[in-house]
Amino acid sequence: MASEPPAAARWLNRTVLGIGLASLFSDVGHEMATSAMPALLASLGAGSATLGVIEGVADGLSSFAKLAAGHYSDRLRRRKPLAVIGYFMTASGMASFALATQAWHVLVARVFGWVGRGARTPVRNVLLTEATTPETYGRAFGLERTMDSAGAIVGPLLALVFATVLSARHVFVLTLIPGVVAALLVALLVKEKAHERGPARPFVANARALPRSFRRFLAGVGVAGLGDYSNTLLILWATQAWTPRLGAHRAATLAMAFYVGYNVVYTASCSLAGWLADRYAKHRVLALGYSLAVVPAVALLLPGDAYLKFAVVFGISGLYMGFWETVESTIAATLLPDDARGSGFGVLATVNGLGDLVSSVLVGSLWALSPYLAMGFVIVTSLAGATVIVSAPSGAEAHAARGSTEEEERS
Repeated sequence: MASEPPAAARWLNRTVLGIGLASLFSDVGHEMATSAMPALLASLGAGSATLGVIEGVADGLSSFAKLAAGHYSDRLRRRKPLAVIGYFMTASGMASFALATQAWHVLVARVFGWVGRGARTPVRNVLLTEATTPETYGRAFGLERTMDSAGAIVGPLLALVFATVLSARHVFVLTLIPGVVAALLVALLVKEKAHERGPARPFVANARALPRSFRRFLAGVGVAGLGDYSNTLLILWATQAWTPRLGAHRAATLAMAFYVGYNVVYTASCSLAGWLADRYAKHRVLALGYSLAVVPAVALLLPGDAYLKFAVVFGISGLYMGFWETVESTIAATLLPDDARGSGFGVLATVNGLGDLVSSVLVGSLWALSPYLAMGFVIVTSLAGATVIVSAPSGAEAHAARGSTEEEERS
């Protein structure tokens, strides 16, 4: 049954808009830097192995930063300064690529920027949650994800345009502008609501104190995440399929164009997923998103290199990823108590980050053995995750259970 949100519920306020715009500008900046980074490394004599190490180390430390920042932020009366610092760290880290003269300089800069990105993520999600109401969480997170993914489209396009007239180092300097704008948007537009500081517990004790319903939700997220392989694998597989017909260069260019299409679909699906999550049972909407991952997995197993086949693969992948990222945050906001939101969002981000790492290694390795093994694994984990999520208590049920427990404790 669809539940009509209250007509008076206002969700598009200055805080939600400020966070959305900050995500847009920050993503424009660091996607510009990411697009130009391979060219910089090539000029320094570094190859794909070095790039892999840089990205792996940065992503790994970013996941731990999300965990630590979420845990720490629950003890703060004001979380917003931590988010502002995180945005400034990302901006300065990406811009400092311009000073790199050796590959390890790029590693240090990338890690610094990505630690800032990780530190701000759970704090941003808490600020977004507190700025709106449970009836409109979906639309608020949908807008933030839409703006973020729009930045992933605009950033590489700007880098491509600037690269025709400027050197890569000048492009890196320019990334400082949208990055700083993002930090200023959070500092000037976002209004933080007063909240009680959480108890000063060790991290393990804090994680154990998270609601049982949230931990069950995390189990579903983790299982589905095992099949959430990197999008770069899609680009690689499309390139390999088209190379015999088009040649390596044209095949790679076409695969990147299809990836732009992926991002366009992803951008639109975030808002759609948020709207559905506000009108229907959130856990069922997320289970639907997990189940959609079966479609591109089956399509990849079909014979041939038809453009329509890969249009389905990239398009449906963008569609389900918008559901995953938007509705996962929406459900987390619904399940988490006020004094543990930072910790909860940090744990969620870390589970997703580790899932991305493990899944890409597993799926990539299985594909080398047999595409049927790789896509069979994706299908099983996606449907298993959907089953766990759909059988978990909804946000309303979890709140009712928590309310009755608190009432029993008071009596």
